[in-house]
Amino acid sequence: MKITHLLCMLLCAKLLCAQTASNTRPNIIFILTDDHRHDALGYAGNKYAHTPEMDKLAKAGAYFKKAFASTPICAASRASILCGLHERTHKYTFQVNKVRQEYMANAYPKVMRDGGYYTGFFGKFGVNHDRLGDLFDRYESYDRNENYKDKRGYFYKTLGKDTVHLTRYTGQKAIDFIAQAPKDKPFCLSLSFSAPHAHDGAAEQYFYDQQTAGLLKNVKIAPPTLADDRYFEAQPAKVRAGFSRLRWTWRFDEPEKYQRMVKGYYRMIAGVDLEIGKIRAQLKKQGLDKNTVIILMGDNGYFLGERQLADKWLMYDLSVRVPLIVYDPRIRQHQDVETMALNVDIAATIAELGGVSSPQNWQGKSLCPLLKKMAPNFNRDTILIEHLWEFENIPPSEGVRTKDWKYFRYVNDKAWEELYDLKNDPKEEFNLAKNPQYQAVLAQLRRSLENFIQQYRDPYSGIPHGPSVAYTASKGANPEYTWLLPKEALAQKAYQILVATSQKQIEQNSGDVWDSGQVRKNTNSNITHEGKPLQSGQTYYWKVRIWDQDNRLSEYSAVQSFKAGEGG
Repeated sequence: MKITHLLCMLLCAKLLCAQTASNTRPNIIFILTDDHRHDALGYAGNKYAHTPEMDKLAKAGAYFKKAFASTPICAASRASILCGLHERTHKYTFQVNKVRQEYMANAYPKVMRDGGYYTGFFGKFGVNHDRLGDLFDRYESYDRNENYKDKRGYFYKTLGKDTVHLTRYTGQKAIDFIAQAPKDKPFCLSLSFSAPHAHDGAAEQYFYDQQTAGLLKNVKIAPPTLADDRYFEAQPAKVRAGFSRLRWTWRFDEPEKYQRMVKGYYRMIAGVDLEIGKIRAQLKKQGLDKNTVIILMGDNGYFLGERQLADKWLMYDLSVRVPLIVYDPRIRQHQDVETMALNVDIAATIAELGGVSSPQNWQGKSLCPLLKKMAPNFNRDTILIEHLWEFENIPPSEGVRTKDWKYFRYVNDKAWEELYDLKNDPKEEFNLAKNPQYQAVLAQLRRSLENFIQQYRDPYSGIPHGPSVAYTASKGANPEYTWLLPKEALAQKAYQILVATSQKQIEQNSGDVWDSGQVRKNTNSNITHEGKPLQSGQTYYWKVRIWDQDNRLSEYSAVQSFKAGEGG
């Protein structure tokens, strides 16, 4: 009887300790905005941004002055936030079927749920994953309705009998989640607002609630910086002919249109700000405000007409820099943090805030030591930035950034390089890549990029191997290319072959003899040469890459050389 009583007492004590521990751990709300550029905050000094609630969080918490989306596009950036991994590793972007389950098994909501948190999500999830129930106790995934090419794209959800803006809907879902969350465990709520993303199919582009319609009504927005023709003409041909330029014509190419569109953009951000105020009021109403950490971040930056461009995707700071605020009411000190922070840091930061261990494969760093001003060894002097989606209207690029320097190049033409002295040229006006005075800096940053590429390769993605060239009598002077599929790729959905006249050309991903482009075929043998005619006896260089069964892109195979007219 005494043993039974003692065991009962011990069990009760254990349960009480567990409940006390869970009650002392903070609630966490992570708020993600869509296409929210870094300076679109009142706190950042932007006189057009009406963001009093965001500003309050910044003034009372930690405002990261140099926060970055390691990949400036929503799909890849969101995968990086969820999994704590660079795009180079998870290889998820548009047109990829899904994020690898090996990575989603360690997504931060799953880690937090396994660690005792009640998890929720509302808004734009943004990545293909059909097992949201593994991540969240309560969730609803939705985005703009592309079936409507007008304001209904943002106004199709209802609260009661009222059709409301998606921003209002997401805010109410958050309030309801907080009100209904269990009292015996902390919660981790992720909110993903579609605003201020333009509704691309609509002529008007930016749709906002009536509550913010009067903002900036009698204000004239200053023209964008670097708007002269020369900044646009300095871009590669594929940028000049691509989506960045096309969408500029949708939004910013005429003065009146520019005024209307930019005001719409800021009004949409103001709508998110209103919902943050309502969410904080609900926290206070329930007595949770003193123990709820709020993190606010944008998924990527945004051009508002600078360089005569729109949207994001490129490696300039306006594209990769985002707002980041971490408000922890338990830390009673404000600070503006100069250290570079990344979207891949969010997962580790949330985990440490909740007292949950981070998986070993996460590549980001917890920002918690910075919040407490206890990070003398927070070693980050260089970051990787990249946009790897192979899409004909958006040329992929990759680079690195330090506190004072930016280097990037275009993946499919590595000869096109850009180098900026950010300390003396923060707007990135003067490309120093060809300046003899800065060749040592250029070489150093190029090496840093190559090191990152090796460090962050996806261990689950193989590389085509065994490439060979053969000639058959029936093909005459045209060789045939063959390669073996990596065992990691269950199937090949497409391939791309490059053939070049020199080792340098092929290393720069320039197929000056033949660039097959993306060929949507599963064939990997006896691919007949279709490029420029080959000169008998001349040495050529070639390599191949593939898209796997989920449309993930491999790295290129090793370079092979062959002499025209001779079997390889």
